[in-house]
Amino acid sequence: MSNNTEFPFAKARRITPEEVNQAKTAIQKQFGDEYIVRSKDDDYELISLKINPKIIAWAKNEAEKQGINYQVFLNNELLKLCS
Repeated sequence: MSNNTEFPFAKARRITPEEVNQAKTAIQKQFGDEYIVRSKDDDYELISLKINPKIIAWAKNEAEKQGINYQVFLNNELLKLCS
C-alpha cells in the first residue's frame, strides 16, 4: 500500500448537478427546515474579531443544540438584534 497522503485530484471526477441536489436534499432532510444553505451570492463580509471566550463557549453550546455551526448561530443572533 502506498504512503501517499495526497488526494489524486487529477484522477478525481466531478460530481454531477444531480448528485449535488441529492446531497442538499439529504442534508435538509437530516437537519430540517431550519438548515440554512448559503450561496456564493449571499452578502457576507469576512472579518476577524476578538470575542470573550465565555461568549464563544455559549455560542458553541447553543449552536450544538440547534445542530448548526456556532458562527452561523452568532450571525443569526446578531441579525435578530438588527431587526
